[in-house]
Amino acid sequence: MTAAAPSTTDQRALQTLKSVWGYDAFRGVQANIVRTVAEGGNALVLMPTGGGKSLCYQVPSLLRPGVGIVVSPLIALMKDQVDSLRQVGVRAAFLNSTLSPEGVREVESALIAGNLDLLYVAPERLLLPRTLDLLERAPVALFAIDEAHCVSQWGHDFRPEYGQLHVLPERFPHIPRVALTATADERTRADMLRVLGLHGAPQFISSFDRPNLQYRVMQKEGPKTQLLDFIRAEHEGDAGIVYCLSRKSVEETAGWLQAQGVDALPYHAGLSPRERNHAQDRFLNEEGLVVVATVAFGMGIDKPNVRFVAHLDLPKSLEGYYQETGRAGRDGLPGTAWMVYGLADVVNVKRMLDQSLAPPDVKRIEAAKLDALLTYCEAATCRRQVLLAYFGETLPGPCGNCDVCLNPPRVRDATREAQMALSAAVRTGNRFGAAHLTDVLLGRETEKVRAMGHHQLPTFGVGKAHDEKTWRGLLRQLVSLGYLAAGEHHGLSATAKARALLKGEETLQLREETLAPKPARVGRDRSARPGRTPVGAHDQPLFEALRQWRLGKAREQSVPPYVIFSDATLKTIAELRPGSLHTLGTVSGVGGRKLEAYGEEVLGVVRGHSGGPRPMPGRQPSEAERGAAGNAAVLGVLGGSDRLPTSTPEVGTWPTTLFPEAPTPQAAGQTPQAPHPEVAEALRELRKELCRETGLSAFVIFPNATLEALAARQPRTLDDLRGLPGMGEKRIEAYGERIIDAVLTALDE
Repeated sequence: MTAAAPSTTDQRALQTLKSVWGYDAFRGVQANIVRTVAEGGNALVLMPTGGGKSLCYQVPSLLRPGVGIVVSPLIALMKDQVDSLRQVGVRAAFLNSTLSPEGVREVESALIAGNLDLLYVAPERLLLPRTLDLLERAPVALFAIDEAHCVSQWGHDFRPEYGQLHVLPERFPHIPRVALTATADERTRADMLRVLGLHGAPQFISSFDRPNLQYRVMQKEGPKTQLLDFIRAEHEGDAGIVYCLSRKSVEETAGWLQAQGVDALPYHAGLSPRERNHAQDRFLNEEGLVVVATVAFGMGIDKPNVRFVAHLDLPKSLEGYYQETGRAGRDGLPGTAWMVYGLADVVNVKRMLDQSLAPPDVKRIEAAKLDALLTYCEAATCRRQVLLAYFGETLPGPCGNCDVCLNPPRVRDATREAQMALSAAVRTGNRFGAAHLTDVLLGRETEKVRAMGHHQLPTFGVGKAHDEKTWRGLLRQLVSLGYLAAGEHHGLSATAKARALLKGEETLQLREETLAPKPARVGRDRSARPGRTPVGAHDQPLFEALRQWRLGKAREQSVPPYVIFSDATLKTIAELRPGSLHTLGTVSGVGGRKLEAYGEEVLGVVRGHSGGPRPMPGRQPSEAERGAAGNAAVLGVLGGSDRLPTSTPEVGTWPTTLFPEAPTPQAAGQTPQAPHPEVAEALRELRKELCRETGLSAFVIFPNATLEALAARQPRTLDDLRGLPGMGEKRIEAYGERIIDAVLTALDE
């Protein structure tokens, strides 16, 4: 069955994507969303942080006549997006409180005159009668509502102004609307459809999986020290965000990290606007800064090279946790989602929920969300599977990239210990905290235990076979699972759920608490750390030189460095080492405008760090590394040919025109020979072996056309390889000796 030809809209969209942003293809459902909106339809889009939501309305705004109006929640996010769009030649602006009256008039005049492609506005500004009247006189292409979950009171970032956006379908019924968010459960999606008038619109729900993120949860044991060990071992010099629950904790943690030599800044709502703006500007515009913050920080952060997000306290829900961790690795390169939590965290959040003045139905929903989060934290199975299941997505097998997969915990029958702990809570009156219950179970005759007469209870000392850490871990899991409830003054009481367990009518399987070994400290080799941008040692100097060049250009223009080029783009340039503007233009993320603005300077940096061929890897890369390095690895082996294909053919059919230094036998006036079957088979086996060693695809080692030419020519020396199709100097240097050995062995010479 012949595939349908791409529509005119699809062709225009791809052309725009390549010429403006420098990308060869859309990802996932992006193409379908762009087509739907560009052709005048409405859409609801759920796409993970870093999944490419912005392109879903930016491309249609360029394809449709008029200006795309983007409702955006934060000033910082607007500026970030506008800076990035202007870099690629898009006429973009924003309307917010940072503009002077004269600046507002200039933007409004450009809007009316049709001289803008995209305009970002806050919901408060949009709802002003002046703005709505202005939009009725302007050529509007579409409305994009970013962070659209804010319309719902059930969402984790509810904003009343978003709830008033029903004005859009009422006053502009014929202009397409696209609502976009990274996280929304069914109830929140229903509110988005209702408020924004999207009933009947297609819903595009992408996978919530972020395979480049490694999820890790640890028991809290000196959280600041644990955090410092983590940063020093894996993310020294990287940009990161550390979330804390309280302003006091933010200040203390940031100050302590600074004292330990980590470049860290605090951020919370208690700081002055000037202090908050300063912290955010530094984070966006500098490399390697760590921000310690409450959840007030982050929604407007579009920095793609955040390498880690750490939680020193429990978030309030899995939605919040997912969105916060999603701020790491937005460029697709490896990132870490790291969290520590303990019994006090569980008790505090449950107590705060119980004491909340929210209506009963809201408290029930929030309690269910908290239970889901605790289930994730206590999971003895793959964390990614638990996380994705919460969002209605099934991962067929363990991910292999979370702490549970990498270091599976042991699960054992903890019924007897649970009965001891519950009995201690009941016999002491269901009003004492974990520390006191632990003292009773361990048989410690503290002043408080003796004063209360608890040393005379049957449960006194029944738990001496275990240490304090084990009992506190058990109590935490009992609270998390709902067998114990947290009351006033941190007191723990047995719930109705505990009755069957106490009576022996059910058993309880729990994960064993094991002291996680401290991560081994690594040397100063930046490329060796697991969180570091995966650039090989051979390419690291050029990569760092490109980063320094980028930082200089960013400071000249007062924009964040990643607005110039992302780390992922610089990584590919460092591996490809392009020798011409044409080759540089094939790199993902290098569009026409950036090629014109920065191309010669980038090539100058590359020429200043010209190196020899990349050494053969000493191990087989992981699947994640292969995925991150795929195109760059291909181009690196090809040695910077300027005649690259515009699409990737199937394995084994890579065109020999990629190797201009090697004419085909026919072109050289030679008579083609039939391939020697034994030599051909030996070369196939060699190619498989090289694939296993390097992690590269078969056509990168050498394509079928080259294999057949080798089997026909049957070369005995390295000189015999020269002139064969596909056998350039880089490939001869990398594989030549082993090819000759394979040929001679097959011929038994």
